[in-house]
Amino acid sequence: MDRIFLSPPDVGPLDRELLLDAFDSNWIAPVGPYLERFEADAARATNVRAAAALSSGTAALHLALLLVGVQPGDDVIVPTLTFVATANVAPYLGARPVFVDSSVDTWTIDPDLLEEELEARVQHSESLPAAVIAVDLYGQCADYDRLTATCDRFGVPLIEDAAEALGSTYRDRHAGELGVLAALSFNGNKLITTSGGGMLVSNDVDVIQQARFLATQARDPAPHYGHSEIGYNYRLSNLLAAIGCAQLADLDRKVLRRRAIKRRYREAFADLDAVGFMPDAAYGQPNNWLTVITLDPSATESSPTDLREHLERLDIEARPGWKPMHLQPAYKDAPSRGGRVAEQVFNSSLCLPSGSAMSDSDQDRVIEAVRARLSALAL
Repeated sequence: MDRIFLSPPDVGPLDRELLLDAFDSNWIAPVGPYLERFEADAARATNVRAAAALSSGTAALHLALLLVGVQPGDDVIVPTLTFVATANVAPYLGARPVFVDSSVDTWTIDPDLLEEELEARVQHSESLPAAVIAVDLYGQCADYDRLTATCDRFGVPLIEDAAEALGSTYRDRHAGELGVLAALSFNGNKLITTSGGGMLVSNDVDVIQQARFLATQARDPAPHYGHSEIGYNYRLSNLLAAIGCAQLADLDRKVLRRRAIKRRYREAFADLDAVGFMPDAAYGQPNNWLTVITLDPSATESSPTDLREHLERLDIEARPGWKPMHLQPAYKDAPSRGGRVAEQVFNSSLCLPSGSAMSDSDQDRVIEAVRARLSALAL
């Protein structure tokens, strides 16, 4: 049987058609009509005024911190439960990440702990962070009403890491329009992919124009190559933007399919006391980029590692939940507020195959494999 991957690209005839059209037009460089179209489409999809197509979501986060004024020696608040790119962009600018634990109800950054951190800094006459990054974890938006109120009260810019959340909603708003700037990712495993790529989005048109300038080596408007600022080689290729246009045209179907996959897992494991799921926040609809289960050690002798290895023997890819940043050797000296919730999530969670192109029969294979292992090791 074919291998079942965690979240492979979901591509079709339109992706190929637009890619070949871009190729045949000879717009091969990081400039061209598909690049402009992709930015406009992404802005509409996130309900913002402007977008800059970049080489990665990490590049988008890096530019976001730069554009809100993060300087060497500053602190940047980052949720500890996230992919490492969220934390890495602070050191790129000579800043220090400060980690904050998750809410047990959403697994996203805990608004109470963020407020505690900022209040403690004021009480002790310490510098406030230069920015806060909130992560829409596995496609679930953070609690932006509370986060925005806290950040506004202390005058700290809030950046949205929506790398995993395109198509998700927070109340009646879209992922991507919930911070002063937001980063999207189009990596090969994301719901929408350009093989590699990202997007910086915002309602501030001038800031996005500045992002495009910085992403093109900060080239001044002159006939010669003049540079009055330090820039970066961060622009997306027109070829990849063509794929992005096709992918975005199919966004709604992909989101609905991933939500259906999670519902089916829930129904299939409803009678298993050992299995839980990442909680769904009451304030929005996640895109269910990945379905994440948890295992209760009081109901099974299987662990997430044991189950992952069992699935691997059956040629089914599953992955652990994100390892908290405060447990990573690279950040062993970084300050952290809390961490128990993120550690519990890491120790108990496993991401199951969730790709929007996965067939029902492939999902049946995953379900049967999980049920067989947990039934064999039930307590």
